[in-house]
Amino acid sequence: MFKATDKITINDVAKASGVSKGTVDRVLHNRGEVSRKTREKVLKVVDELGFKPNIYASMLASQKDRVIQCVIPEYQGGDFWSITAKGIDEASEMVSHYGIKVSKLLYDQYDSEAFQTVCDGILADPPAGVLIAPIFRAKTIKFVKELAARQIPYIILDSKLEDDNYLAYFGMPMYQSGYLCADLLTNGTVPEKIYIVRIRRDKKGLSDPTVSRRTGFLDYIGEHCPETEIVNLVIDPNSTESIDCVMDEALLKDASCKHIVMFNSRVHLVADYLRRRGLKDCRVVGFDFLEKNLQALKSDHVQLLIAQHTDMHTVSAVRAMSDYLIFGKIPTRRDNYTQMDILNKLNCDYYL
Repeated sequence: MFKATDKITINDVAKASGVSKGTVDRVLHNRGEVSRKTREKVLKVVDELGFKPNIYASMLASQKDRVIQCVIPEYQGGDFWSITAKGIDEASEMVSHYGIKVSKLLYDQYDSEAFQTVCDGILADPPAGVLIAPIFRAKTIKFVKELAARQIPYIILDSKLEDDNYLAYFGMPMYQSGYLCADLLTNGTVPEKIYIVRIRRDKKGLSDPTVSRRTGFLDYIGEHCPETEIVNLVIDPNSTESIDCVMDEALLKDASCKHIVMFNSRVHLVADYLRRRGLKDCRVVGFDFLEKNLQALKSDHVQLLIAQHTDMHTVSAVRAMSDYLIFGKIPTRRDNYTQMDILNKLNCDYYL
């Protein structure tokens, strides 16, 4: 039994953990191969004994910067991924004085080969840790399996994967957000039709980041509105002419109240179309607090948004990875689900 006045050493931790001094050192400095079970056991003993390693001194002595690489889609100002990038930049400044460098690696979300090139570059020159937003799910799963095999920790952003090795997840509960969206869109009614507006993505059809959200939505409709017809409209987000053509073909022939949903952050494209056509007999629900979506709320072309503070959650993700790299601290919660905030034109100005 240790007394409060005793100085706990790394040898004490090793003996209490039933492992070697070298294993304790690898856990504390996050280097070398250590199983998750062993890491958790050592960190538990460290906490119980109150061992306080001088990690700052050893890190400064090594003069070795640690790199976290954040893999996200390319972005333009005002879109969803620009908000994520803002969070990365804020967190980068916070952790820089610990010797942590945070870099963004961007890829074309419509090109699976561009994503693969970024992943290959990471594996060729491995960083200390990776944050990744999985647009191409199959390729991402293959990539993170390789990270796990190399003992490189990674955090998933925005959309969860069918994977067991991630250090943490930060983002909405995607399935539940789709289920909630269906409830908000139908609002206690049973619509004759629901139009799901989807983005035309990569040519091979490999990019589908909202699949879990769509599944939750369709499950709700199947349970509560089994006779409702689901109509998928696929638009090119970069072509107003294409949007008008696709939407005209469906909506201008429908005299009933139109229920429209979009599962990504670009419901403002629907709002713009409705404004151009002067259509008002619609109930529209979308996602994410972008300035363009805010304007769509205020103009009554979108009734509700399901929003999240993605920049704040990205800051938390970078800090969680930094804590792990510096202290070996495993996040308290592995799945860090964001709030699903419901906004309309009356409360959106106060969503800060």
